[in-house]
Amino acid sequence: MQRFAGKVALITGAARGQGEAEARLLVEEGARVVMGDILDERGQLAAEQLGDAAHYLHLDVTSESDWDHAISEVSDRWGRLDVLVNNAGIAAANVPLAELSLDEYRRSIEINQIGVFLGMRAVIFLLTKDGGGAIVNISSTAGMRGKPGRFAYSSTKYAIRGMTQVAALELAPLGIRVNCVFPGAVATEMIFPDNGESRAASLEKHLERVPLRRPADATELARIVLFLASEESSYCIGSEFVADGGFLCS
Repeated sequence: MQRFAGKVALITGAARGQGEAEARLLVEEGARVVMGDILDERGQLAAEQLGDAAHYLHLDVTSESDWDHAISEVSDRWGRLDVLVNNAGIAAANVPLAELSLDEYRRSIEINQIGVFLGMRAVIFLLTKDGGGAIVNISSTAGMRGKPGRFAYSSTKYAIRGMTQVAALELAPLGIRVNCVFPGAVATEMIFPDNGESRAASLEKHLERVPLRRPADATELARIVLFLASEESSYCIGSEFVADGGFLCS
């Protein structure tokens, strides 16, 4: 059974990694998906590979005008929106607080935090137009546990927790369910860039603290997103779903 037949979803950061996996599973489940990103060539190719049910759109999540354009595009093309996945983000470099520049910190806030704020605010009217829908925000285990050198990244991911809870409370009466996913180590380019030996060493070091001793595949995270976007999670709002291979327990 296709859980999302007749539904429309908008995913940010969808050109690769978790976002692309989320788009692929949503299309398989019958959804029409708008894939937003700034990686235009990769995003266009990913959408073409998914067929007519997918549409790529240039979307800089820090830009109010890009969000306005995205919502107009979705409305004009399909007349409705049922799901927003705020997936776009950056993994800031490991920099001690004493060496962190204001520009680096602001860049993390703009993309990881303000991008989520603008996305949630932008979709409210279109989601409520047909009786409600779902917003899924992607945080990180860095939003639950601090780590030296991760000041910029952790602060934005912690912020998403609070933003999700407040939005869940405010939007529930409108029929909009807002929840949050906290991935651990996921085998994607953003988390573990493909740069040869250093990537392998970084992955091995991280997995020493993961009881399952392996990273997650992006599809494993996408399945959680699909659950939260579907009516199967109809009584979940403001909830935190952790998928970290046991990292936070160790």
